Parts: sequence; structure tokens; C-alpha cells
Amino acid sequence: MKKNFKPSEIDEEHEDLLALSLSTPHSQYMHSNSSQPPPLLASTPPPQRLPLFSAVPQPPPPFDFHLYHLPHSPPAFHHDLPGPSRPTRTRRSPARTLSQGKTETIPAPYPWATTKRATVHNLHYLQSNHVNTITGLVQCKKCDQSFEISYNFPKKFLEVAKFVSEHKSAMHDRAPEFWMDPTLPDCNHCHQSKCMKPVISKKRSINWLFLLLGQMLGCCKLSELKYFCKHTKNHRTGAKDRVLYLTYLGICKQVDPSGPFDA
Repeated sequence: MKKNFKPSEIDEEHEDLLALSLSTPHSQYMHSNSSQPPPLLASTPPPQRLPLFSAVPQPPPPFDFHLYHLPHSPPAFHHDLPGPSRPTRTRRSPARTLSQGKTETIPAPYPWATTKRATVHNLHYLQSNHVNTITGLVQCKKCDQSFEISYNFPKKFLEVAKFVSEHKSAMHDRAPEFWMDPTLPDCNHCHQSKCMKPVISKKRSINWLFLLLGQMLGCCKLSELKYFCKHTKNHRTGAKDRVLYLTYLGICKQVDPSGPFDA
């Protein structure tokens, strides 16, 4: 059965509810028998307003190819465009310690290599001394025959330098897949394809510039890549794609110190 209320009863009920909702801790304290003071109300700071849009850092300036007498070409695809850069982190150069009996300088293993371990001559030196051809030894994985192949230095270095300049921001400090798994040359003896692997013996005699031009640095072991980073005062921890990326940029930096090859 529905209960009917008089208007006066409804008004009195509303007044009681309003008085209850407006009651404060202070008033409750005044009506209580406690002798402790009322707790202080924590003041809530006003919420901070976040900006609607974050500032997007500008991409690095294009690589100056004036030394190579060829103009710079823009990226061919939209996914090659550089994205927002990550915050710059300061890396600590690892301390170089040589084993007993070893020295920092060695006899230059190649005309394009210096007497310093894991270091090649720069572009000015190579051009001044007319070093336009870089050779290296490769061996077939099928027939075991060894051959010496050569690369045109200005042409091949330009290919690597342009790729790094255009795609460095999109690599995120990691070597791309085709650097990790290089495409090997074909064998002229047994006519098998993609089977000529570079010959790597001692670390001190690795043909770094030859491997760079052929984009075969991925054939090196992780320990060999760490050897390069160790003697070039570079960060050498992490997975192979990380150390391989630093090796590519490190050799490019040695050849062209003014290029966009800072790791």
C-alpha cells in the first residue's frame, strides 16, 4: 500500500538531509566528546594542464655529398622518413685494457688501414694517395676456392653513406636485417650464387674497409665486432644488431669525420 506524505513532512525531511550533507568534520567534532583536535584536511593541488601537442624534434640536416660530387637524394618511401628522435643519452667510453705483450699500434695490414688497431684512413688521405680500389679475400663455401675481389672505393662508399644518411633515424640504433644477413657474392669457379664469404683470420688483420664497402660486416662474429668497438672507444655491449650498427657508423666516421655518423 502506497504511503502518502504531507507537504510539511516532506519539507522537514529535505531540511534534515540538507543539514546532514552540509555537516563538516569540525561540526562533528564539536558535537563529539573527544578531546583530540580535528584532523587537518589535506589541500589538493589543482591539476596540471598538459600541452595538447608535444614539440617534435626536427630531423638532422642532410648529409653534405659535395665531396663525392653527387647530389643528395631524398628517401624513396614514406616509411624511410625519420621519426621523432629519442632523448640523447651520454655513453661512457669503456676503458681499453690490452693484454700483456700487446701494443696499441701494429703494422698497417693494408694500404688503406692505419697503424692503429681497427682504424682506417680518412677520405682525404685515400683521395690524396689515389686509393680508389679496395681489395679483399673471399672463399667459396661450396668449392672452397679463394679469390680476391675488389670494390670501387668512391662508388661503394657513397652507397653506404647515402643509406646511413637517409635511414639512420629509422634504424633506432639497430642494424637492419640485410646488414645482419649480408648478400654474398657469387662464385666464378663453381658458379654457385651467394656463397663467397670473406676470409677473416686474426682480429688485428680484419679488412674493415673492404667489409664495409661490400656491406659484409655481418659476417663477423660478435667478438670481432666488439674488438672494433673496444679499440675505437665505442659502446660494445648489447645484441649483435646493436654492436654491428655501431661498427658500420664507426668505420664511416673514420672515413668521413664530418658526415652524419655519430652513434
